[in-house]
Amino acid sequence: MQILGISCFYHDSAAALVRDGEIVGAAQEERFTRRKHDPGFPFNAVRYCLESGDIRDADLDLVVFYEKPFIKFERILETYLTFAPRGFRSFIMALPLWLKQKLWMKEQISKAIPGYEGKILFTEHHESHAASAFYPSPFEEAGILTLDGAGEWVTTAYGVGRGAEIELLSELRFPHSLGLLYSAFTYFTGFKVNSAEYKIMGLAPYGEPKYVDAILSELMDLKEDGSFRMNMDYFDYCAGLKMTSRKLETLLGGPPRKSESPVTQREMDLARSVQAVTEEAVMRMARNIHRETGQRYLCLAGGVALNCVANGKLLREGPFDDIWIQPAAGDAGGALGAALLAWHRHCGGPRERDTRRDRQQASYLGPEYGDEYIEGFLNEYDLPYHRLESGEIPDRIAQLIDEQNVIGWFQGRMEYGPRALGSRSILGDPRSPKMQSVMNLKIKYRESFRPFAPSAMEEYAPEYFELDRPSPYMLLVAPVREGRRIDMTDEQRQLFGIDKLNVLRSDIPAITHVDYTARVQTVAKDDNPLYHQMIDAFRQRTGIGLVINTSFNVRGEPIVCSPEDAFKCFMRTEMDYLMMGSYLLDKREQPEKHDSLDWHQEFELD
Repeated sequence: MQILGISCFYHDSAAALVRDGEIVGAAQEERFTRRKHDPGFPFNAVRYCLESGDIRDADLDLVVFYEKPFIKFERILETYLTFAPRGFRSFIMALPLWLKQKLWMKEQISKAIPGYEGKILFTEHHESHAASAFYPSPFEEAGILTLDGAGEWVTTAYGVGRGAEIELLSELRFPHSLGLLYSAFTYFTGFKVNSAEYKIMGLAPYGEPKYVDAILSELMDLKEDGSFRMNMDYFDYCAGLKMTSRKLETLLGGPPRKSESPVTQREMDLARSVQAVTEEAVMRMARNIHRETGQRYLCLAGGVALNCVANGKLLREGPFDDIWIQPAAGDAGGALGAALLAWHRHCGGPRERDTRRDRQQASYLGPEYGDEYIEGFLNEYDLPYHRLESGEIPDRIAQLIDEQNVIGWFQGRMEYGPRALGSRSILGDPRSPKMQSVMNLKIKYRESFRPFAPSAMEEYAPEYFELDRPSPYMLLVAPVREGRRIDMTDEQRQLFGIDKLNVLRSDIPAITHVDYTARVQTVAKDDNPLYHQMIDAFRQRTGIGLVINTSFNVRGEPIVCSPEDAFKCFMRTEMDYLMMGSYLLDKREQPEKHDSLDWHQEFELD
């Protein structure tokens, strides 16, 4: 049974192919079009999925869309009528796209898969999220929590998964949304909505929670069970073209920060405050789910589930024995959830699980390019390279990282989800006190405050972090162990805001955030053997069993997909080396420009 899941038309469009309950392939459309968070129909991702399964259009048994467009359009119409005539402009701007494209999903699918003549199913948005969270998890039974901006009407839901069955028990509805609250503060602090929410999470430790009381007394009424209502006088996303109203400006002491202007202490305090409120809301929801369901485990999905700080707190302080988060937790993961839901619910397919690991296959579900393709590309454009034997790669890359080089690492199948997990990564030395600044400003071309994550060998991770379980998807923040920390002086403790950035906090300073935490990826030998071997080679050279791992892209660009993408990104940054398959490229040997390879492309800033 071949089932194709599709998500699109909001952000992070994607496709996923499931065969008899097993994930065959999954990818976001942005990786192919090079348009970050591409919301368009995922023509390229669909083609990739069919190729990954070696099937034709006619071989598909079902195509499933991750939400119900007519119900979503109903919400938009009803919201407009509620606020009319205010909001007329935004409604008129949205209407043509709905009437020409979004409501005609069957026609879109027929156009993308012309040889397919079977059924097209539509699931509900939060059921797709729930399915993406529970079915690939290692749990036979678990509570489920889904949180995002909005689906059709639902913004938050919880329920229970048992075997092959999922039941959602309760929900919150638009406009009351934890995701939209976080996006409103993303907008207010001058960053791009639906793109840069993670910057708020990274900025939060530099600030103080000065606005928590104002948020909880004026903006939202948060109940003990985690349910809440928002005071819409302070928000404009129902009727306007922006997220917040003038009333919020009065409450917070001034207008929103202008994009690309300096980040001030106010933005840091706002970030810390909304992060604290988000964590508190998630904790209350989790405790309520535990009380109501009696489950030992919790599965999470939806965009808010990408908040790895809240996830780490939930794991450490929450009532559950363990949690599992879908790596593609946002709308991209809805494509996978829709396909899995169709297999188990519509087709009655059984659910097999591996109690030792999940069924997400380490999220290495995207395209792979072998040495033959890579060498053909390099030779076609006459690009100088050095071919290494497979046994040479770990030691050579470990040596280059030890020598303070920054490495582009392009190996195996591309990751599904927003995190680079050792297939499309940029690597550096975590011991270097300067590496965070160098990689932010010279490689990623982004704000200096942004933290970097470590990839640690799974078996050695507890030596560095207060983490007693695997974290393969970089979705948990954990404290750096006390023994590795460097105490601050009295003078350093008096520092505020961004001045905290240059204070050494551990013997792995490049991945230690200002609050002594790190967003950890653990690497298992069986999941990614070559990456694990390379980190082990670095450990044998330096005594440190982890490296800096950041996504292979520059600011505003999607993670690279193909060798062409990787080479262009390599050339427009100050990376030193690129390791693609068996081929090592030295930046000093490359041409300064190339008639057929334009690497001076600029991307819209996030």
